[in-house]
Amino acid sequence: MEINKIENELNNEITNKNEQTNFLETTLGKTINTAIDIGIRALLPAFIDEQVINIKDNLLEYGLKDGITQTIDDAINLGKSAIGIFTGNFENVSQMQDAVKAGGLIDGISSLLDTVVDKVNEKGIINYNISNTIKQGKNIILNSIESNIEEKFKEQNIEFENIEKYMNNWKESFQNKNFEAMEQEYVKIEKILGNLAPVEKVINQARTIENLHNLIKNNGQDFNLNQDQLDLAKKLI
Repeated sequence: MEINKIENELNNEITNKNEQTNFLETTLGKTINTAIDIGIRALLPAFIDEQVINIKDNLLEYGLKDGITQTIDDAINLGKSAIGIFTGNFENVSQMQDAVKAGGLIDGISSLLDTVVDKVNEKGIINYNISNTIKQGKNIILNSIESNIEEKFKEQNIEFENIEKYMNNWKESFQNKNFEAMEQEYVKIEKILGNLAPVEKVINQARTIENLHNLIKNNGQDFNLNQDQLDLAKKLI
């Protein structure tokens, strides 16, 4: 029994790590992709949208797409070691932000851009003037990436502050057996939950609230709980 418990805990830890990595890959990947697009447009203002898209597509095809994912992974792993997270998960968004910064993500993207731009130039896919303009103005792209990433983490921090406030309001309403007030906070929690970084402690609290809320709702808003349900409630209150 104890062995099974340990195995389950290890499997959960691996799942949580993968969820956090996947979240960061997706969020940072989209942010970097958008910032590169904005940067290229700024560097090549005379180009029409179709030309910019073609340049971007070629960069992605010749290593930028896979390179971004690998660079993010490398930065996360290196950043975790740099800030002292050798095992386990990020406990909050600030740790994620610190790890990405300490892991040298921007420097990694800088090197990646140089490599990919040189590659498409050597193959004659993008001419020298364009590739040189991108390399010479690379800081515009990197500044855009860094700014957009900081904004994403700022948004996440605000969302976590909000959901913690809504969960506390829900708990207070639960103690007062005020289902109408619980429902109002529950709707707010559900609206945010799908967009949150997978921080285990907060997500678990939100899922417990979901379970308890629906138990009471499906039981005709009856707050007379059995022992298992009371045990569930004690995890929150």
